[in-house]
Amino acid sequence: MVEGNNLREDNILDQVVDILDSSVGSLTNANKLANTFASNGIKTSDKIVKTYIGHLVDAFLIEEAKRYNVKGRKYIGSPLKYYYTDIGLRNARLNFRQQEPTHIMENIIYNELVIRGYNVDVGVVEKYYMDENGKQKRTQLEIDFVCNLGSSRYYIQSTYSLPDEEKIKQEMGSLDRIDDSFKKMIIVADNIKPWHNKKGYLIMNVMDFLLTDNNLES
Repeated sequence: MVEGNNLREDNILDQVVDILDSSVGSLTNANKLANTFASNGIKTSDKIVKTYIGHLVDAFLIEEAKRYNVKGRKYIGSPLKYYYTDIGLRNARLNFRQQEPTHIMENIIYNELVIRGYNVDVGVVEKYYMDENGKQKRTQLEIDFVCNLGSSRYYIQSTYSLPDEEKIKQEMGSLDRIDDSFKKMIIVADNIKPWHNKKGYLIMNVMDFLLTDNNLES
């Protein structure tokens, strides 16, 4: 990839890769990465960083997931999310350090959805609330995956565990603010059998999801 694109600043490319390795499933943009380099005394630009990320996408090492405003029905620009097409390459690059099970599971689910032919975005819904001064505030809640295939759509949350009601409430918070009738799912690492809660959300173990091709239609 370096030779094919006549890249000169190989040290910048190496560090871009290392940062993306460590931020799988996190919102990232080229300007933020360029500022990170600058704070460490490394001069580069957001244009160079964006170009290098583009080369990594073109080489099929990573995939880009865009952010989609579900209610506004429009795409949001930066920041984006990046997932490794082969999580084993990511782990090897880090010498098998930083084995965050939550982020790795999210990456694996993303890859499985892409393999099944879905167009996968990161969903965003807005939440309005009153602060301690009685002023209305707005925040954004994330839906891990908005999956589209033809006329079908699914909303999926990836969470390593649902240990208590507070965590369940947190994961359902963004799903609860979607007012269409498309199916909603929460995928967990907990050893559970698939079940539907009172709101109709399917809660499923990640291994069941990976080993059953048609579980989104169940």
